[in-house]
Amino acid sequence: MPCIVKKTFEAALDANSHLLVQVKDNQPSLLCAIEQAAETKTPSDHHETRTQNMRLRDETRAVEVFDAGPILKATPWNGLVKAIIRVKRTTLIRRAKDGMWDKREEVSFYVCSTMLGAKKANDAIRGHWGVENRNHYVRDVSMLEDASRIRINPGIFARTRSFALNILRANGAKNIADALWCNALDFNKILKYRYR
Repeated sequence: MPCIVKKTFEAALDANSHLLVQVKDNQPSLLCAIEQAAETKTPSDHHETRTQNMRLRDETRAVEVFDAGPILKATPWNGLVKAIIRVKRTTLIRRAKDGMWDKREEVSFYVCSTMLGAKKANDAIRGHWGVENRNHYVRDVSMLEDASRIRINPGIFARTRSFALNILRANGAKNIADALWCNALDFNKILKYRYR
């Protein structure tokens, strides 16, 4: 993930827009400040969800929102970041071999340019992964975008892949890999697609 740049938050503020961005190790001073604050401060809002039996997983997500004002007051982020969000995930993953469960715990931090509730923050973060799974993952795996060796005008081919993906989805394709395979076997099938 690219480094969170203050200029991006400033541009969002100028455009009357808001950002919700994950903070990772590429911003060590910001990450350290919000980690320490999350350990010592009381969250302003809390939301917990539990998902069971989804692909042999049982996941509990606890989302906490902290007021960033007092925490980041003495930093360059003062006034740009309004909320700090901590997401704690505890996941039980069932092993197919013996039916036992492995436990995995993760904590991630996000910053937002506006104050929002924990449920809304949870929905926004989960919504991002929907985009990642339905678009980027499909492009990387089914359309082999990361393996592409095209170095001259790669944007043209990226738009072509987007065009193909949009046509497949507009015509009801749920499994893109399967749709690409079926169309490769029968070229007449794609000629019957509607182009909206």
